[in-house]
This record gives sequence, structure tokens and C-alpha cells, in this order.
Amino acid sequence: MFSRLREDIACVFERDPAARSTLEVLTCYPGVHALLCHRLAHWLWTARFRWLARWISHCARWLTGIEIHPGAMIGRRVFIDHGMGVVIGETAEIHDDCTLYHGVTLGGTSWNRGKRHPTLARGVVIGAGAKVLGPITVGEGARVGSNAVVVRDVPPGATAVGIPARIIESAHDQAREAKAEKMGFSAYAVTGGEDDPLSKAIHGLLDHAVDTDRRIEHLQQRLMQAGVSLADDADDGAATAEKFDPNYLGKIVD
Repeated sequence: MFSRLREDIACVFERDPAARSTLEVLTCYPGVHALLCHRLAHWLWTARFRWLARWISHCARWLTGIEIHPGAMIGRRVFIDHGMGVVIGETAEIHDDCTLYHGVTLGGTSWNRGKRHPTLARGVVIGAGAKVLGPITVGEGARVGSNAVVVRDVPPGATAVGIPARIIESAHDQAREAKAEKMGFSAYAVTGGEDDPLSKAIHGLLDHAVDTDRRIEHLQQRLMQAGVSLADDADDGAATAEKFDPNYLGKIVD
């Protein structure tokens, strides 16, 4: 019991830079409290003290804002950050070293008995507000973006984003996302597969910006090879870039 608690505290320090002391983690982290209560509730559930297990789970929900069914299976070093609004269903399985942020739902899509909730393999990270629904598997080391809705299996090491979630695979998609992050928002806040003209315009602008950056870098390299100094030009470009307001672009996307 105490070894599991030490692991819980250590993983908080590893994944949350806001953690300052062991006392703070033990007294002020609802994710830790919810997991402690779940271990007791899960033991009672497997011992067939079902009502008592549900009552403890209900009390933990009231105290922490995190609802974990006592039948759910949760591994070691799982970290629930902030935690408010997290819901984990009865047949969900969370393996070691996973991280869940606030507002995450591991829910079912069927009223039939049996396996109806997701399985998270080792090292999975689920972003804030994401919904992972049905008896699907999120592979080892995979990432699910904030507010994504996942209804299909996610391969190991992949990143799933959007509504419904899709896998970021191509170098083109990755370059677009990297450019959007530099501008201060996520390109996948808008679903690229829809017919929304605003979505198409934003993705088109990002694609153009990525291609323009590539061309400029190529020209700079050729000029430097020719012995042309770019120091003054670089200063002018930096001054122009400072005028760009990424927050304004983020508001448009949201």
C-alpha cells in the first residue's frame, strides 16, 4: 500500500511542475485522493461487497469531482491532473504510467453487459476534455488531443485529434500543426474534413505559410553560401513578426 502511495507521489512530481512538496500532494491533489479511494472500492468490488464499493466511489466523487466506477481496473503510476469532471466507466482498463487531464471521459456506447469501455495501454496521455468511447484500445504511448472524441482504436505511439478523432500521420499534417503551434493555436481545433469555408481558409493559409517558410529558408541558405550578410534583414523580419498577434488568430479559430 505504502509503496503504491510513494509511486503516486513520485509520478506527480515527474509530471506536474506545480507540485512543491509531499504534503501538498497528499492534501491538495484530488487525483491522488480519487485513486486511493478507488483502490479500496475496487478491492471491495472484487470481494463482492458491491453496494459498499459503490458508496465509497460515490463519496470520492463528491469529494474530488472524479467519478471512477469501482469495477474499473487502474494500474500503477497513473496521474489524474486537476481531475474535475473525469468519468471512468465500469469496464475501463488503464494500464501503468497513463496521464488523464480534467474533463476526460472513458465512456461506453452500449447498454449491453460485458466490455463496453476503453482500454488505455501503458504510457497513454489523454488531453483535457477528450472523450474516449466504446470498447476500443488506445495503444502504448499514444496521445489524444484536448476535446477530441475517439471512437476507434488508436495505434501505439500515434496522436489522435479532432471530432471525430483522426490520426496525425503524414509529414504534411505534422508540419501544419507545428506551424500553428508557433502562431499560438492548434490547427486541429478546426476539423479539416468538414466543408466549413473558415476551416478550409485557415488550413490553406497554414499550408501556404509552411511552404513560404521552406522557400525563405532555402533562399537564405543560398544567399549565405554566396557570401551575402543577412543580419540587418533578419532584424527587420523579427520586428515585423513581433507585430503579429497569435491571440487574435486563436480567438478566430475558437
